[in-house]
Amino acid sequence: MSSDQPIEEVLVVAKFFLGPWLVGAFIDIGLMGVLSCQTVRYFSLYKSDGRCLCLAVAVLLLLNILKSAECFASVWIFVIARLGDTEFALRPDATGWWNTGNPLMVAFLSFYVQCYFSARLWVICKKWYIVAPILVVFVFSLVSMGIGTYFIATRQESRVIDWFAAHLTSAFVGDVVLSTTTAYFLTQTKKLSSSTEIAQIIRSLVHLTFQTAAPAAFVALLNLVFSQLYRTNNPHLAYIGIALNQILPKLYAVSMMHTLNVRRTILSRASGSWNHSTGGGVPKGDVEVGQIEGKETVEGIFVGVTEMFAPTYSVTESKLTASNPDYYIPSI
Repeated sequence: MSSDQPIEEVLVVAKFFLGPWLVGAFIDIGLMGVLSCQTVRYFSLYKSDGRCLCLAVAVLLLLNILKSAECFASVWIFVIARLGDTEFALRPDATGWWNTGNPLMVAFLSFYVQCYFSARLWVICKKWYIVAPILVVFVFSLVSMGIGTYFIATRQESRVIDWFAAHLTSAFVGDVVLSTTTAYFLTQTKKLSSSTEIAQIIRSLVHLTFQTAAPAAFVALLNLVFSQLYRTNNPHLAYIGIALNQILPKLYAVSMMHTLNVRRTILSRASGSWNHSTGGGVPKGDVEVGQIEGKETVEGIFVGVTEMFAPTYSVTESKLTASNPDYYIPSI
């Protein structure tokens, strides 16, 4: 700590800047453990998933490991190596790319997961003019943070705040629209079916859609609110958003992996409900796709939904059957 730095200034920096960094890092590491367990479970249970999806999961894990390492290294530098150096802490351009580019890393990891959920929507609705505008919003969100990163490096604080707002607003709006649209098309499919089993599956998917989207969207909204406090009489409160920004990519990643890993549970519940209603026994353990049939399915009605459950399917004699009985519900 420099001798000419007032103790009050050092305390403010420690409370409002280093504090959020430290809290965010602790939560980030904790969520990294959750994500690691989810990934191990995925590769253990869903070995039949395609190579592209397995690669996407592996890349997701690798990117988040690198992000956690960057977060831990940042805390070490701020709290140990340069403790008390307020100028170093409050000037991202004076530290290095690992600090200046931190918001962009967060935005990219969030965008990565948003692309997955956009692809999931495409599988459901098969309408490019529905998916494309949502994807454009996410691209704008990423580009906005890229521009904001440039202004961080050039120390144009007022423009940084504007582009942060553009990024967080577009990310939040995109998430809400994506979730709502996905739920809408799932609900429309449900209305076309008289099968209790299919209705149960779709109802579970609708709940899952909002359940996985809510945490990241809520944190993004809070981050937006805190980022705009920089223009108030208490600008230091804006730094609380650092903690929220650190955990945001992990929330996205955990939501994606939860969506992938919950497939067996959804199918098992639907099959158990159908067997119970028809007088059959409730199966124990995991239920295969081949064990489930829709009673009154018209060809084409469930194209989008069935592709979420099996790689191929056939409609014969008004019954929906999976062509591969050993294949569990896939990703999207």
